[in-house]
Amino acid sequence: MFHPNFQISAKSTQALMDIEVSRQAVSNLPVSIQLLTSLRESARLTSTHYSTQIEGNRLTEAEVAIVAKGGTFPNRKRDEAEVKNYFIALNYIDDLITQDTRELSTEMIQTIHGCVMNGKPKPTSYRDGQNVIRESGSGNIIYLPPEWREVPQLMTELVDWVNTQLEEGELPAPIIAGIAHYQFATIHPYYDGNGRTARLLTNLILHLSGYGLKGIYSLEEYYARNLQNYYSAISVGTSHNYHEGRAESDISNWVEYFCQGMADAFANVRLQAEKLKSKPDQTSLLRELDMRQKRILNAFRENRYLTTKEIAEYLGVTPRTALTLCNAWVDGGFLLQHGERRSRRYELAEEWTKLL
Repeated sequence: MFHPNFQISAKSTQALMDIEVSRQAVSNLPVSIQLLTSLRESARLTSTHYSTQIEGNRLTEAEVAIVAKGGTFPNRKRDEAEVKNYFIALNYIDDLITQDTRELSTEMIQTIHGCVMNGKPKPTSYRDGQNVIRESGSGNIIYLPPEWREVPQLMTELVDWVNTQLEEGELPAPIIAGIAHYQFATIHPYYDGNGRTARLLTNLILHLSGYGLKGIYSLEEYYARNLQNYYSAISVGTSHNYHEGRAESDISNWVEYFCQGMADAFANVRLQAEKLKSKPDQTSLLRELDMRQKRILNAFRENRYLTTKEIAEYLGVTPRTALTLCNAWVDGGFLLQHGERRSRRYELAEEWTKLL
C-alpha cells in the first residue's frame, strides 16, 4: 500500500491556517451569479495558460482567451490544441462536480488524461513501456519512473489512499491533494501529459473535499511564476530512480511548498473578492467588458496613462493589433485618447475608473 513519508512543518501549519481564513472569507462573501461566472472564466483562462506554459506552450494569456472563443493563430496548431484540450478537461471536471461525485477513481484520472492528450473525455491506457525523464539541455537522466507493469497497481493504491483519507477526514484536504500531485508525478503513468494531468487531478481532489473555492482560484500561476522552485520542490531526494530512494523519500518540503502555494492562491482570491464586494455597482459594468478589457484594467490600476506599445506588451499582441483595439475602445467610450502618433497615450474613461 501507499504510505507517504512526511511531516507537517510549522510553515505548513501556518499555510493551512491561512488557507482556512481565505476559504471562509470567500465563502461568506455575497457574490452574484454574474460576477461569479466572470471570476470563474478568468480563473479557467489563467489556469489553462500557466499549466500549458509550464509544458512549453507559447501562447500568451491573451491569446489563450482568443483560442477559448474559437480564434486561431497560424503555425500554432499544437499550442492551440493543448489549450483547447485543457478546457475540455476542465469541463469534464466541472461535470463530475455537478454530478456530486464523492470518490476518486482511476477511470476519472485516465479520462482527464484523455481530455488533455486527445481532446476527448475517454479513458486512456497507461504507458506500455519504460520512459525516462531527461534534462532538456544535457540529456542527462533526471528521473527513472517505476516499470510500466507496476503502474496500474501503483495508481490503484494512490486512488485508494486518497479516498480513504477523504473519508476519514484526519488529514487536511490540501495535504491530501498535494501528496496526490506528488505521487502521480512520481509514478509518471504516461509517456506524455503527466504534468497537466497531475495539476488537474489536484483541482479535482480539492473540489471533492470542499476546497474548490467556487472555481475562482488558480494554483498553476504560483508554479509558473518560478518554475525552478516548482521543479526543485517536486524533485525530492537524491536518487534518480523510483526503486532506489524516490518511493521512500521524505516529502515534507514538497508538502510545505504546495500548502504555501495554495495559501497564496486563496489569498489572492480573497483580496479580489473583497475589493469587488466594496463596489456594488461593478457587476453590471464588468458584464459589459470582454476578457481583454478586463485584463487591461489591471494595468490601469498601476498607471494612469498607457501607450499603445505598453498595451500591446501587456496583452501579448502586436502593436498594430493593440492600436486597432484602442481605437475601438476609444470609440466605445472605454478609453480616452491623448495626443497623436508618437505622443499618443490612453486613459481609462471616468465611468470605468469605478472598477479600479
